[in-house]
Amino acid sequence: MIKLNNLPDFTDKKVIDAHMDAAGLSGVSRREFLAFSTASVAALAGASSMGLPGVAMADTKGKMAHLMMTLRLEYVVNADAGAKAAAKALGMEHTSVDGQLDSGRQLDQFEQQATAGANAVMLHAPGGGSIKRIAQLANENKVWLDNTWGTLPWFTPYEAGDYWTLYAVPEEFSAHRDVTREVCKAVMDAFGGGEIVGVTGVEGNSTDLIRSRGRDAAIEEFPKITLAGELPGKWNREDSQKAMEDLIARHPDLKGVVAQNDDVADGCIAALRAAGMRPGEDVFICGADGTSGGADMIKRGQLLATSANVPQYMGALLTTRLYDVLNGWRPKASERMMNWRSVAMTKDNVDIYLERYVNNGDVEPFDYKRMSKVLHPDDWDPQAELFPMDIELEWGGIEKPAGWEIPKAYIESRESGEAEATAKQYAEHYKTPMFGPSPNL
Repeated sequence: MIKLNNLPDFTDKKVIDAHMDAAGLSGVSRREFLAFSTASVAALAGASSMGLPGVAMADTKGKMAHLMMTLRLEYVVNADAGAKAAAKALGMEHTSVDGQLDSGRQLDQFEQQATAGANAVMLHAPGGGSIKRIAQLANENKVWLDNTWGTLPWFTPYEAGDYWTLYAVPEEFSAHRDVTREVCKAVMDAFGGGEIVGVTGVEGNSTDLIRSRGRDAAIEEFPKITLAGELPGKWNREDSQKAMEDLIARHPDLKGVVAQNDDVADGCIAALRAAGMRPGEDVFICGADGTSGGADMIKRGQLLATSANVPQYMGALLTTRLYDVLNGWRPKASERMMNWRSVAMTKDNVDIYLERYVNNGDVEPFDYKRMSKVLHPDDWDPQAELFPMDIELEWGGIEKPAGWEIPKAYIESRESGEAEATAKQYAEHYKTPMFGPSPNL
């Protein structure tokens, strides 16, 4: 049913006829009008006929490019699978490009994709080195942009312009704190305390920084456990294995490892096994992200826990947002920076994950169309716990640029109660649990 905010109800034949007349669409049947309009565009045509400002007919399909951080990460492969599946379901063209952990390369790729006709870009950057320029180019070229993970702390969509529609990441502080707690509890139960080490991601990456803060907060709760050392694993298995080898040499009595993602954990496990240590028995390890490989490591007893934010969900969420803005929907201020809640995955719930996201055959894990507010204006379902981002929590502890002030739109969304209302609305629409059966069964 086509009903968008306060626009006319095009389920009423009289309303359709009135706006077809106003729009000068004589000789067009109601069926043709609605078929032409597809979802929200009929409502937008009606709005245009009434003289509402800033409303234009939209490209209902869209040509989307996914600028990936690097294909060396399983997370990115899983996320791109979610983006491709969502794009297919929504009738969008999809192109994915490997950024090879290089922000400068991604800037060039953005320009290339815009020149090639992309009108929507999903950015997964290794850091914030190019986001300002990419956001500027997005506005100049009228290319819709959303991004996730690596970004420039304290630079927000509100400052960048309307075409940067969304910055979204899982809420990582509590997520990484929770999985670190699992490692600390296991070390306490097995050994009564001891040394643990950290293998991080890319130094200076905003997500890496917040995960480290969550890790440190958990360790502070256990006085008999110390963080003996840390080295960067650069988000990938190979570099993490080398970092872990160095940490083993420096701290041969270590009892736990906090890895900043599941690819990092995989490299750490390889190094521990090569050193004659038994992951899950002699040393306890946690990861992050909830990749297919992470779930498999938990099932095999090598990985104790991971914060499963489900990479396929990230791809689907950002793709759906691009589809919606291409088709005329506009987010409130509180919907332009959002978090979703990760689920701590352990041996107790790993089978649920494997069934839905790994061993699911041809059953898609999400109902992509129902994630769209354009296609389902009344019964949309985010299919994860999604809520407005608290930027002080997200980037707290990271120095703010000289003279930087919190954007007015963000402040107003908080003080007016809009952010609270948005959180409540999304909670009410959240019908399909992230850890549960696929809605397509």
